[in-house]
Amino acid sequence: MELAISCRNLCKTYPGKPPVVAVKNLNLEVRSGSCFGLLGPNGAGKTTTLEILEGIITPDSGDVQVLGRSWLTDAKWLRSRIGIALQETKLSERQTVGETVTLFRSFYDRGMSPEEAIALVSLEGKTHARLSNLSGGQKQRVALACSLVGDPDLLFLDEPTTGLDPQSRRQVWDIARSLIDRGKTILLTTHYMDEAEQLCTQVAVVDHGATIATGSPRDLIRAHGGDHRIEAQFSGVAPQLDAFLALPGAVTARVEADQVWCGTESPHATLPALLKLLEVQGCTLIGLGTRAATLEDVFVNLTGRHLREESMR
Repeated sequence: MELAISCRNLCKTYPGKPPVVAVKNLNLEVRSGSCFGLLGPNGAGKTTTLEILEGIITPDSGDVQVLGRSWLTDAKWLRSRIGIALQETKLSERQTVGETVTLFRSFYDRGMSPEEAIALVSLEGKTHARLSNLSGGQKQRVALACSLVGDPDLLFLDEPTTGLDPQSRRQVWDIARSLIDRGKTILLTTHYMDEAEQLCTQVAVVDHGATIATGSPRDLIRAHGGDHRIEAQFSGVAPQLDAFLALPGAVTARVEADQVWCGTESPHATLPALLKLLEVQGCTLIGLGTRAATLEDVFVNLTGRHLREESMR
């Protein structure tokens, strides 16, 4: 399948004492017509990677192809074929929705009409409303309309639903799905793991400037901890980590103080063995639960951090 984005051995270092290595030999492939999620903690190199792909900064080395072209030789064409929606876009509060989208349409030689872009984000009833009178979710949809009015082939969505209420988030999800149905390609960054699972056909986890895992959400969950999680809280001295990893069916395990998390493909085998291990160790069970594994579990297994916690720092 044709690639909308291809990165090979991408590197970027910012000068300083000491220099900051933001991206180190990063490799990435995004298929055309897909929604691709770029996940990583703060300082992982996500923003630098995005800015390189968007043509804002130049890498120190490596090969970057966007829509089959290079920013070095086809910058003007590429700017006309991409759209960018940020986590927060500052627009004139005094302008109406229609005036704002019409202004952005004037930046492009081709594209859809302002009316089409406004309809695409379901704001037809707000065309004549000033932005100052809109909710946060409506303003985010106006920003999306501005990024779409040039009818881009590739759309960068940088944490588009941060701070939105659940209903507004799902409205943005519906817009993203409709764009994929129209054959567009989306590169999404998000701190919401459910968002990545809902929208993305492929995701990449980036840490310390490099891609450390790539695949579909389901494949990554299976490969990095199994489909199920067992969570137990107990009192007493915890067994060693190796003892939990040796449980039948266990794929991963993590122990923190008086809690243990086990990833497993066979919860019916792992659960009774875990309870027996705690009993033999002389631990008293306080709480026990099982659930389906998520991308958040994958992220913790790979980086040792919770992505939502990183976003709040």
